[in-house]
Amino acid sequence: MRTFGVVGNSLRHSFSAQYFKEKFLKEGITNTEYLNLELENISEFKGLIKKHKFAGLNITIPYKKSILPFLDEISKEAKIIGAVNTIHFNNDKLIGYNTDYIGFLYSIQPLLKGRDKALILGDGGAARAIKYALTKLGVKYKTVNRNTAFDYLDIKRETTSYYTIIINTTPQGTFPEISGYPKIPYEYLNKDNLLFDLIYNPYETKFLAYGKAKDAQTKNGLEMLQIQAEESWRIWNL
Repeated sequence: MRTFGVVGNSLRHSFSAQYFKEKFLKEGITNTEYLNLELENISEFKGLIKKHKFAGLNITIPYKKSILPFLDEISKEAKIIGAVNTIHFNNDKLIGYNTDYIGFLYSIQPLLKGRDKALILGDGGAARAIKYALTKLGVKYKTVNRNTAFDYLDIKRETTSYYTIIINTTPQGTFPEISGYPKIPYEYLNKDNLLFDLIYNPYETKFLAYGKAKDAQTKNGLEMLQIQAEESWRIWNL
C-alpha cells in the first residue's frame, strides 16, 4: 500500500483528500490511500512520519513555512518562495517542493491578455508563491496589506486602472465565513480588471461577485488547486 496525505491543522474542508480519492478511483490506481493528517503543532510531525511509511505528503495551512526545518532537501523554487506544500519521500530523504506557484501560474496565464500589473491582497504565506509566479510571468506587483506601507484605503480609481489584476490571497470569504471579503473600492472596477481569488469554497466569493457586478473578469482558485495537486502527483512518481 502506497500512503499519501495532507498535513494541516484543520482539514474538515480539505480539497486534497477528496480530489485524490476521486483520481485513484477514476484512473484505476490501486493499493494507494490518501489521508487527512491533522496536527495540533508541527512538532508532532516527526512522530507522524514514524507511524506511517509515506510515499508523499502535501502540507497546508499553517505549516508551509514551519515544515522547512524537518526537510533534508528543498527545491530551488521552494527555497526562494520560503514555503513548501509538497514532500517527496525518496531513499529516506524528505525533499520539499512548492507546487502552489505552478498551479497559480498556469491558471492565470491564459487570462492575462496584456495585463501586466497586479495588486496582491494580503502578505501571508500564500502570497509568497503568487509573487514568485508573477515574477516568472513578467507581471509587476504591489502588496496591499494593513502591515505594509500600502493599505486598502490607499486604493484609488487610478490604482485599479494601473494595476488591472487584483489577487486575493487572504482567507476572507472562505467557507463557512462566506460573508467576509476584502474591503477594496469595487466601484472603481470595470471590464479591464481581472479578479483572481485563491479561495475555491464557496465557488464564487463576495470578492468575485462584487467584481463581476462591475463587469470585471473573475476566476476562483479551484483550477489552481487541481494543477498543483497533479504536479504533486508527478513529483511523487518521479
